[in-house]
Amino acid sequence: MTNAAQPTVQLDNDRVRVTEWRFPPGAATGPHRHEYDYVVVPMTTGQLRMVLPDGGDSHADLVAGQAYSRGAGVEHDVINANDSEFVFVEIEIK
Repeated sequence: MTNAAQPTVQLDNDRVRVTEWRFPPGAATGPHRHEYDYVVVPMTTGQLRMVLPDGGDSHADLVAGQAYSRGAGVEHDVINANDSEFVFVEIEIK
C-alpha cells in the first residue's frame, strides 16, 4: 500500500464520531466499509480517487468548505490524487 492517511479522532461519543483525515500526496485510507451515515467537510480543495471493491474507480473534485454526505455501507479505498496534502473532516452519525 502507498503511504497511509493519518486519522485523528477529535470527538467520539454515543451520537457522533468526528475524525480529521490528513493525506500526504499519494496516501490512502486502505479499503474500508462505512458502518454509519457520514458527512465529509473538505478543509482543502483538490481531487480524491476512490477505488471500489470490484476494482473500478472514480475521482471526486472537492472544494474546501463544501460538505457532502453518504449513507452507511459505502465501500472504497480513498487516495489523495494531488501533489500536496489533502485534509478533510469526517462526521459519522451513529
